[in-house]
Amino acid sequence: MSSPSPQTTSAPLSGWTPPRAPGRQTMTGRLVRIEPLMVDHAAALHAANSSVENWAYLPYGPYPSLAAYEDWVSEVSRHSDPLFFAIVDPSEGPVGVASYLRIAPASGSIEVGHINFSPRLQGRPAATETMYLMMRWAFEAGYRRYEWKCDSRNAPSRRAAQRLGLSYEGIFRQATISKGRNRDTAWYAAIDAEWPALKAAFETWLDPANFDAEGRQRQRLSDLTRPILVATG
Repeated sequence: MSSPSPQTTSAPLSGWTPPRAPGRQTMTGRLVRIEPLMVDHAAALHAANSSVENWAYLPYGPYPSLAAYEDWVSEVSRHSDPLFFAIVDPSEGPVGVASYLRIAPASGSIEVGHINFSPRLQGRPAATETMYLMMRWAFEAGYRRYEWKCDSRNAPSRRAAQRLGLSYEGIFRQATISKGRNRDTAWYAAIDAEWPALKAAFETWLDPANFDAEGRQRQRLSDLTRPILVATG
């Protein structure tokens, strides 16, 4: 009779301590300021996000009236998980929303989500800088894993995750129900070992020298992050 195979485990973590939970700090870049979401942001955000399509894959909204949107902002701005932020363009004011959620300092994991970029922010370098600032805070605070998940049918979100250097990890089938419809959830993540290369890719892309006089990019961020993505079977 053969003896049982010995159990194998991963090596103990060395030199890592759980990070702090994110607070209501402001993150400032060259193009945007990310600050705790408040009711004072609501009017500008409601006007900027008037397109119904912007709410298609979120589990709430759209909000036809400003009063209804203010009620939503008032409620979610009290939460610490998810922890909501307003994305502020220095010249245009509030132009989007994002949050940290599923915040688990004990395991060093944090997710970015509830992303709602208005047309004034979509496709602009400021949108990429927003994601860079949020990822930078998480990894520099000591988080080991940075997650992104979305409806598997949300092709723009899935492309964005991989453009930003988050590796595809699979589909959770029938993960939840959103607005009365089944949602299969696609998962993406980056880990701390990948952060130095990701940081270099972001900073190379965001450098003003990467854009010509008409604002056209010289290098694509996806070309810079593609070598970092982990292939999954």
